[in-house]
Amino acid sequence: MSKGTKVPGYMQGKGSRNPRGIIGDREIRYKCSLQNTILDVLRGRPGWQEVPGQNNIQPNVNQANPKQAGFQSIPPITRNSDGDWDFYWCDREWLAQNYDTMFLYEHQKILHFRNHYELTRKNLMVKNLKRLKKQTERELGKAEGQSFEFFPTTYELPSEYHIFVEEFKKNPGIIWIMKPAARAQGRGIFLFRRLKDITDWKKGEYQPLSDPNREVPETYVVQRYIENPYLIGGRKFDVRVYVLVVSYNPLKVWLYRSGFARFSNTRFSLDSIEDTYVHLTNVAIQKNAPDYDPDKGCKWSTQQLRKYLSAKHGVEAVKKAFKGIDNIIIKSLQSVQKIIINDKHCFEMYGYDVLFDSDLKPWLIEINASPSLTASGKEDYDLKFGLLNDLLNVLDLENRLTGKEKRVGGWDLLWEDGPILADDGNMECAPNGTTASIPNSFLGCHNERKRQLRELYTAAQSIKKS
Repeated sequence: MSKGTKVPGYMQGKGSRNPRGIIGDREIRYKCSLQNTILDVLRGRPGWQEVPGQNNIQPNVNQANPKQAGFQSIPPITRNSDGDWDFYWCDREWLAQNYDTMFLYEHQKILHFRNHYELTRKNLMVKNLKRLKKQTERELGKAEGQSFEFFPTTYELPSEYHIFVEEFKKNPGIIWIMKPAARAQGRGIFLFRRLKDITDWKKGEYQPLSDPNREVPETYVVQRYIENPYLIGGRKFDVRVYVLVVSYNPLKVWLYRSGFARFSNTRFSLDSIEDTYVHLTNVAIQKNAPDYDPDKGCKWSTQQLRKYLSAKHGVEAVKKAFKGIDNIIIKSLQSVQKIIINDKHCFEMYGYDVLFDSDLKPWLIEINASPSLTASGKEDYDLKFGLLNDLLNVLDLENRLTGKEKRVGGWDLLWEDGPILADDGNMECAPNGTTASIPNSFLGCHNERKRQLRELYTAAQSIKKS
């Protein structure tokens, strides 16, 4: 390697068995398994080149109408399957089939950790949270365990059916919600008040399998339904929060400033628990409602939501509520920190779904390993385009940053083996007159990402020159 060759920080001082692998002044080669916003971002990124050749691509069956969304549709293409790439936005199925048998060079980056499902399967998420909660109570006391009171009472079916029945009988009349452990977009979810309402679950299915040829019943979780959600305009909503993990050991977490609140299309009522348009906020469910308007949708930006809540309840109350979301993020990631197979080549972008109750307490509903990147409209497209572009800026394959940044575009560094405090002068969303150090968390705050990036890269270039 010549002395003038530009080498990324994570390659410095290291050799490579693949001469083409080192990213110097050459283009960055990428592969992508999806046909939606991420492909637009990759294709529009200067100095990035799509790897040609043959490989199966997964079409997105939920692609929005291009005319409605305000952007051009992407023609189907194919890609090769060799290792001649620097960055791969792969799907979970491809990773499961190939991760254990492939060799990754120093420079390569790939979406998803090997066992990401430990956090994103509903039953495993709760199992890991319960375990860390018990460990915390044992080591630090019951008071510390209260910091885990952000997920509803939950049982796994069929394995915990009998424990659930005991709990059910202790609390007659309350509402429970059933969710398939490994499905998404609201599929298979229903609410019930009586045990006999679970018609698809017969007593024999909860017994040990005596017949080896008998089909194993699908795993579900059953949770106590949050009957007092915070309502706006009489409608229930949840909040999609984007979280980026670039390392589990040490744990390094970024939180994106922008997201959205998803509203149900029908006014909330406990009198109609069978109506999914009332109780489920998933866009995949709501878009089928008879009076759904695809132009208006059922979304607010997180900035709109924070402004509304602050005007109604005050800055301090909202600050406390959003701090609760930070706690949910960190505690949930810590619950799998020792379980996830850490790999410096991997990163994960999670979509957290959080619900506020009538007391503004945040509850964790679920965590998605592959949050939808298909845009439902122009605003949604702009949000996701900026989100993904800034994600690539954080990963910094171009080696333009110093590695000490606390903010990159819309991403704020929330945790790096410990909490990160905001710099002086970065006190957005803080009460007037605040001078004390505050967490480097700005969910729902102003996101002037383009201006921040210009200033960031100018400063980083000056530091590197000096």
